[in-house]
Amino acid sequence: MRRRADSLTVEHDRTVTTLQKDPTLSASRLKHSQKAASSRKENDLGTDTKTEMRIGSRRRSRLLNRIKKAALWILAVYISIPFVIKLCPAIQAKLVFLNFVRVPYFIDLKSPQDQGLNHTWNFYLQPEETITIGAWHTVPAILWKEAQGKGHLWYEETLASGFPIILYFHGNAGTRGGDHRVQLYKVLSSLGYHVVALDYRGWGDSEGAPSERGMTTDAIYIYSWLRERCGKNSIYIWGHSLGTGVATNVVRQLCEKDTPPGALILESPFTNIREEAKSHPFSLIYRYLPGFDWFFLDPITESGIIFPNDENVQHITCPLLILHAEDDAVIPFHLGRKLYDIVASSRSSRKVRFIPFRKDLGYRHKYIYKSPQLSQILREFLGDPINHH
Repeated sequence: MRRRADSLTVEHDRTVTTLQKDPTLSASRLKHSQKAASSRKENDLGTDTKTEMRIGSRRRSRLLNRIKKAALWILAVYISIPFVIKLCPAIQAKLVFLNFVRVPYFIDLKSPQDQGLNHTWNFYLQPEETITIGAWHTVPAILWKEAQGKGHLWYEETLASGFPIILYFHGNAGTRGGDHRVQLYKVLSSLGYHVVALDYRGWGDSEGAPSERGMTTDAIYIYSWLRERCGKNSIYIWGHSLGTGVATNVVRQLCEKDTPPGALILESPFTNIREEAKSHPFSLIYRYLPGFDWFFLDPITESGIIFPNDENVQHITCPLLILHAEDDAVIPFHLGRKLYDIVASSRSSRKVRFIPFRKDLGYRHKYIYKSPQLSQILREFLGDPINHH
């Protein structure tokens, strides 16, 4: 561009010199020279513009090709996932249990004190010869000072001290040391309850691989272990999320043997695992795909995972309390309401109550423990734990 500009300057100088030598040169000659110079300049600028447009067009073309390749790759993954899950049902089972997701990481389950539970004892039980499961026992907060420095014998003896016991079955993912679970233990302990929480086989530091049968076996074993040590104290069973499936499995068996627990509390429950899987947010992109049940739900059933809460509750004879937040995105509120409707419509004289928590409270799937009304709800439903003492 500089060379062209210099050329135009030289030509302009020549034209001026010629005019100075020959004053009779017509004005039209000068105008013609200026037009020619201007035309060459416009042509040069046009050439640069066309070059830039070609470069821009190539860039857009490359970008479109990349977008097309990415879209094809995403489409291929989208189409292949249902077939992979259908051919490998174990993958779907892993997604149901999520026992491999250990949050928080680097937690020492042998030291519940690290989580602020200074009145908690870590212990292990053996429901089967090759299976050892870990559990925590948190005593009522009123016994906090007395608990300092005590060992397992003292903790076992306190189970018969007159305070009721809540046996807690947690949901999928994480361990008995999950933060929202620890916060619930603290709330229940402050109200005067013993809290016993276990990690099913395959979770936390418990041995074995997860299955519905194995989880139920572990839960029944620890209930029996507590029953042998608690004297006349009441045992209430509390299940959260996937743990509600374990809880109803256990309580149904106990009721059918005429040995029901004091009460059953279901927090964020579902009707059955198929309906929960279909309602889960992860299934949204496939929910309306033809063959969804065959691709995604049948493999769950084939893996022996059913958790039929809707069937179990019809065989439960103990008092039942259901807690559910309206803004629960993991297990939709309507499933908890549907489960309650099933119980309410059955011909039973047992005590049943459904407590919804408004959406604006923000309790979602696992923060109902934050409710200031929880203590009053439990007192009204279970009675005052201090009066049991």
